[in-house]
Amino acid sequence: MSTLRYPVVELRQYTLRPGQRDVLISLFDREFVESQEAAGMAIVGQFRDLDDPDRFVWIRGFTSMPARATALASFYGGPVWKQHAAAANATMIDSDNVLLLRPATARSGFPAPTAPRPLAGRQATAAPSCLLVTLYYRDRPFDAAFTTFFESEARPLLAAAGATPLARFQTEYAENTFPALPVRTGEHVFAWFARFPGPDHLGAYLRAPVSSPALEGMITGEPQRLRLAPTSRSLLR
Repeated sequence: MSTLRYPVVELRQYTLRPGQRDVLISLFDREFVESQEAAGMAIVGQFRDLDDPDRFVWIRGFTSMPARATALASFYGGPVWKQHAAAANATMIDSDNVLLLRPATARSGFPAPTAPRPLAGRQATAAPSCLLVTLYYRDRPFDAAFTTFFESEARPLLAAAGATPLARFQTEYAENTFPALPVRTGEHVFAWFARFPGPDHLGAYLRAPVSSPALEGMITGEPQRLRLAPTSRSLLR
């Protein structure tokens, strides 16, 4: 997947009813992947949160904000969602924790998939790798100076510590083109995604995090970190 194809991304974090995550994942992987992509969006990846058994995280991409409105209207007004909406919604407590993002630079979007997505209905083994999503916040937009600093100073340190950098995004400030699905507003976010060979490698990285006083001085508060395990049909893994 290239930045040019998917310059608008949603990072969606769902809080689910206890014990319902695998129910939703089974439904999602079977019914909501190809059907959403047929409506004009990309299902980038879907994940179990390793630190919260009741959180499901997934990412989808769009070619533009107007295309997002068209694609979402097509899917949520279409037959697949109408057939399965009640079952999906029954697993959820909250689905409004959504960050609307855009690539931080022309080359910082998600890389092309390394392998095809396993077919629905086929027995597939979950990827041993896991992802770390790190969210930086501050009281003003992340500008070109921050992106340049991150690319030249922070990113090499992260790579040297064992992270495989995948993508960097920041807040997309455009008005929500599909208000039936809320997104978080009034925040300034910089998000970077990295892959690790497995939970042990990620755990070792987090136990000895990279320290950058300059970076710490450019953000507000502690970063938020999501440790994510791809589902068996996640394209990003």
